[in-house]
Amino acid sequence: MALASATGCAGPYGSAKSYLTDTVAPQNIGVVFHWTDIALQALRDQLVPPPLASRALAMGHVAGFLAVNGIERRYESGYHIGDAPPGADPNVAYGVAAATAFAEHFQQPFLFDRMKFLKSFPDGEGKTLGRQWGKHVGRCMVRERTNDGAEPSRVNFYLRRYPRRHDALRWRPTAPMFDSGATEPAFRETYHRGLLPGFGAVKPWAMRSAGQYLAPDFPDPASPEFARDYAEVKELGASDSPSRTPDQSQIAFFWEDGPWGVTPPGHFVVVAMQLYQHLQMPLLEQARAMALTSIAMADAAIATWHSKYTHDIIRPETAIRYRAPQFNNPVPRVAMRREWKSLIPTPPFPAYTSGHSAFGAAAARMIAHILGRDDVPFSKKAADTVIWPDHLSGVTRYWPSLTAAAEENGMSRIYGG
Repeated sequence: MALASATGCAGPYGSAKSYLTDTVAPQNIGVVFHWTDIALQALRDQLVPPPLASRALAMGHVAGFLAVNGIERRYESGYHIGDAPPGADPNVAYGVAAATAFAEHFQQPFLFDRMKFLKSFPDGEGKTLGRQWGKHVGRCMVRERTNDGAEPSRVNFYLRRYPRRHDALRWRPTAPMFDSGATEPAFRETYHRGLLPGFGAVKPWAMRSAGQYLAPDFPDPASPEFARDYAEVKELGASDSPSRTPDQSQIAFFWEDGPWGVTPPGHFVVVAMQLYQHLQMPLLEQARAMALTSIAMADAAIATWHSKYTHDIIRPETAIRYRAPQFNNPVPRVAMRREWKSLIPTPPFPAYTSGHSAFGAAAARMIAHILGRDDVPFSKKAADTVIWPDHLSGVTRYWPSLTAAAEENGMSRIYGG
């Protein structure tokens, strides 16, 4: 069922606000993509940070899949949601279940979006039963995730979960995200915290534990490996770099996905919709594909944030502008440069390991699994241009495979500094 014309408070298909406009053909917009677009717009409008964005998408997508699967009963789910009433409309059930889960995460009812959505279906028993079943499944998902460790009262504080480093690699906040008007580094470190330092303790979706994919130890700052990496980001990631090519600069801006954007998980959900539409999947299979894609990134967020706060590694700005002499590295290229600035803003959490790389690699691998191949050539316009209109307006990038897109996404963080 095409839902390109169903609109509520979210920007409608065809508008610049909709992520479907330049991504999915109107005849391919069914209930799964419709509610995904509403969620993506909410991520952008509420400035949701990447880990919470991945959780929101997983909650809605999994709830929607469970609702449809409960009616068609094809897959074992592992969730205890009971039996769907015979005759329930699966499209209605998906929309209501996803909307219920999204509403809880975003703390907004999506009232007009729900009303417009339900009005697009004829009244009858199937609609009534679908709505009731979808609400039940959505509420089950909310209960499942209510105590998963993602509540703000826990994740915004260290609570002794992760002991801080006490050497030269210890992370501290960087400007401009923590620019309080004071230039003294000690001030910023004292009065500001990192983003979501407890997110590594969130209940995994498919992993056994957050530590299952803990990144290996960071290189010794006196090692040749550290010197190589330091020199690379210092040279290619500087705002005034003479070595970075125009294409590398465009890559940094294209994948930046910072505030006022759809976030890295959202960006790859847009990629997933663009590629999944060509499979012409039945509702259940499309719901499952989107759920698996979001689960992969939700677990990537948990594993990555666990690594970030386990290793507690500084950002390049701190290393290059302040800490270089403390590394005791004999390589001359490990030199301090006090005026160094990154090309794109530095986010407010430890550097290692890269969230961008993890989100992109997890999503690309899952999308390739769903498609049955990795070597899928595709192109895409920038998901958001509001932050970098001069650099991204009219830009379309091309990749020969999903792996190539994921690797470019990862390299974007080095080009961005």
